[in-house]
Amino acid sequence: MLAAAALQHRPQAQGARADYERALGLAKATENKVFRARVKPNWLPGGTSFWYRVQTGTESHEFWLVDAGHGERKPAFDHVRLAAALALALGNEVRATKLELENLEFRLGESAVLFRAGGKGWRWDLSAHELREDAREEKTLKSRRPDRAARASRRTGEETELVFINRTGGDVELYWLDSEGERKGYGRVGAGGERRQHTFAGHVWLVTDLTGTVLGVFEATEEPGRAVVGDQPDTPPAIEEKSGEPHKPPGASPDGKWIVSIKDSNLFLRGAQSGEEFRLTYDGRSDDPYTGPFHWSPDSTRLVVLQTRQAQEHKVPFVESSPKDQLQPKLRTIDYLKPGDRVEHPRPRLFDIIARRAIPIADTLFPNPYELEDLRWAPDSARFTFLYNQRGHQLLRVLEVDARTGEARALIEEPSRTFVDYTDKTFLLWIDATGEAVWMSERDGWNHLYLYDTRSGRVKNPITRGEWVVRRVERVDEEKRQVWFFAGGVRPGQDPYHLHLCRVNLDGSGFVVLTEGDGTHAIEFSPDRRFFLDHWSRVDQPPVTELRRAEDGKLLCELERADASASLAAGWTMPERFVAKGRDGQTDIYGILIRPSNLDPTKKYPVVEEIYAGPQDAHVPKEFGRLTRQHALAELGFTVVQIDGMGTNWREKKFHDVCWKNLADAGFPDRKLWIKAAATKRPWMDLTRVGIYGGSAGGQNAMRALLDHGDFYRVAVADCGCHDNRMDKLWWNELWLGWPLDESYVRNSNTADAHKLQGKLLLIVGELDNNVDPASTMQVVNALEQADKDFELLVMTGTGHGAAETPYGSRRRMDFLVRHLLRVEPRWEPGAK
Repeated sequence: MLAAAALQHRPQAQGARADYERALGLAKATENKVFRARVKPNWLPGGTSFWYRVQTGTESHEFWLVDAGHGERKPAFDHVRLAAALALALGNEVRATKLELENLEFRLGESAVLFRAGGKGWRWDLSAHELREDAREEKTLKSRRPDRAARASRRTGEETELVFINRTGGDVELYWLDSEGERKGYGRVGAGGERRQHTFAGHVWLVTDLTGTVLGVFEATEEPGRAVVGDQPDTPPAIEEKSGEPHKPPGASPDGKWIVSIKDSNLFLRGAQSGEEFRLTYDGRSDDPYTGPFHWSPDSTRLVVLQTRQAQEHKVPFVESSPKDQLQPKLRTIDYLKPGDRVEHPRPRLFDIIARRAIPIADTLFPNPYELEDLRWAPDSARFTFLYNQRGHQLLRVLEVDARTGEARALIEEPSRTFVDYTDKTFLLWIDATGEAVWMSERDGWNHLYLYDTRSGRVKNPITRGEWVVRRVERVDEEKRQVWFFAGGVRPGQDPYHLHLCRVNLDGSGFVVLTEGDGTHAIEFSPDRRFFLDHWSRVDQPPVTELRRAEDGKLLCELERADASASLAAGWTMPERFVAKGRDGQTDIYGILIRPSNLDPTKKYPVVEEIYAGPQDAHVPKEFGRLTRQHALAELGFTVVQIDGMGTNWREKKFHDVCWKNLADAGFPDRKLWIKAAATKRPWMDLTRVGIYGGSAGGQNAMRALLDHGDFYRVAVADCGCHDNRMDKLWWNELWLGWPLDESYVRNSNTADAHKLQGKLLLIVGELDNNVDPASTMQVVNALEQADKDFELLVMTGTGHGAAETPYGSRRRMDFLVRHLLRVEPRWEPGAK
């Protein structure tokens, strides 16, 4: 393990051993070095006050009490006096800056706080500053049902603690489930024993007996708690299905009189009381079956079921060369549709249950579905609607079907000459009481919301408008006729990618931006939504947490302003934001730079760009974070940059449309101009030595840089790239390149253009990549060989997608960039951590 002191060393060389030491040790050295960054409110009854604990140092924290109604923040209690009282009562040293208080409960009406400490319950009088023992049990966590599959740990929240209590008759084993769902053993707890285990909120723990039988599954929360294993009466019950609702068998009608089922690909109807069964269909086949779910009308007289012609099979094989459980390789296969393959073809089938007959629906308005989604009945059972996404993604259509006649009509149509971004820019909410719907569209060139009359199928009014974009709908309040949403570009002078909370009336009036800070915002409402905590930051601004009034966004008080000075002292550098004009000379292009911590402005530093130009999103970081991958590269002696060029998401529609049938563009004309503009003010940036790296779509982009822009980019590392979009997954590629397949697939193929390679290229691929077919990389290898081009190839055994982000792959990427941009041999010690 590297000492933090190594990061303070300031060598004059680049790519030297000391640089590797700083780079490889940076993540550890900067861990837990940003304080006052997280605020988790614990709201008190009444919804006008809350308390929180905040980390103030590596081993220190404080408790604060906030009166939201008055906008006042104060220490939750006298930390020094409470520490002294606890030390006396427990006979141990207790630090005022590290009070280990669990299960806190504030009783402001009694001027008291209850908690557990040292294994006992206590009551602290806030006025008299007196401590007395008070019976108080630790919070007991409920276990998930042991017979259900335990899931992986999906988040790492605040530090917390679990007390495992073994009330079985034998020893039990403890396991932490990591982010991949893998078990990490933490030893045994003997019969009748207890174990206090440090963990993090969101981490999942598994308890088994010595035979491996699962006894309990527990997820840690921000508040420490007990995880009791055993069958004693006070063991918490396992989480069961919702109670209080009458049990209905699958396929039962709302009135409980009918049950529909599928047998041999066809529908059968059975009377719930009589048990008499009737066959509804005869045309279902194994390759065109009727499939659930069953969509009953509210009055139980009509039923809609999808009949779905099955997609073709497309098996992708993998050879696992070095399996852990045997010597010989294993052949693995997955189902993996690729562009142009035959997809499922669902069609809605409508049935009159009383007459036991089908009501035909002409498919004239939905002839070629990529998907049929959001099927729903009107409350009066007179009609049902569904969303039709046409193959090729140039048309979304909301269709309404008359339940009596089966006649279909289009309520909403969303066409595009390029593509409709259905993955990120669709929103549909029905307001049945008024016959309205809220719909999202880019029809005016910006992503906005519209109010529709669902009787006429006409737009009543735009809800939002302007040269900015709606990013996400947070809530539609039908009673107040308001929409709460996040938007980008609504604060003039700020980065247009920053998220701000907004509200507007459904008629388009009353638009207000409720957040202010120059950064990107995340919101946490109070239980009654009268207040919200606004957590905002930028890459160059540590998090700020504010308390605001929801009605008008008024700032009530600043709760915390994070301190990153310890990170800076440990060798981390603050990223720099930079804006330059794009290829049209008018559009602002946004990006960041990361410089080495030991930068000498009299020296020259090669530039390395991290690229991912996938059109589904924007990719330059906006919120504060360590960005350890980029910083580690910078420590080797590089200026690392990230840029969102044209063709990426969340600007106006014409900005996004640059990617249409044009993934090879990847925003490179904008990226090169941005880098050149940045260098005019930073003479230490050496534009004669520019490298680039990326993974997945970024791997495709990185290699494309050497194919089309080899006069600017000299070195590239392409990890698990989709080098020919015909070899990659169907949905992602057809969205941007269209369907049916045309010459654009060839025009954007790295494989087809491999003969154009200039510069130094390292290809990395994982042999078990089930995201991008590894054959995509191997086929570009074949094309390079046929073109007699020099390159390097790293095939990683037993590795999936993102091979370059493994420790070995990452180090090999570092070495390649050092060797060919710094032009020195990498100096590191094998096995160094």
